[in-house]
Amino acid sequence: MAKKSWGDMTPMQKNIVVVAGIVEVAVTAWCARDLKERPADLVRGPKLLWGPALSVQPLGPIAYLVWGRKR
Repeated sequence: MAKKSWGDMTPMQKNIVVVAGIVEVAVTAWCARDLKERPADLVRGPKLLWGPALSVQPLGPIAYLVWGRKR
C-alpha cells in the first residue's frame, strides 16, 4: 500500500491523524511525568532507560504503562 500525502487524505482521515497525534503526545507526557515523580523502587528496571524508551512511539509509553510501573 502506497503512503498517502496529507493532500490525498479525506477530511476524516486527517482528523484521525491529528487526534491520534494528540493522544500520543498526551500519553507520552503523562508517562514522562509519572516516571519523573515515581520513586525508583516502584519502577521495573532503571529509570534512566525508561526515559529514552518513551521516545519509541507508540510502544515505549505503552510498555511503560503495562510493564514499567509496579503497582
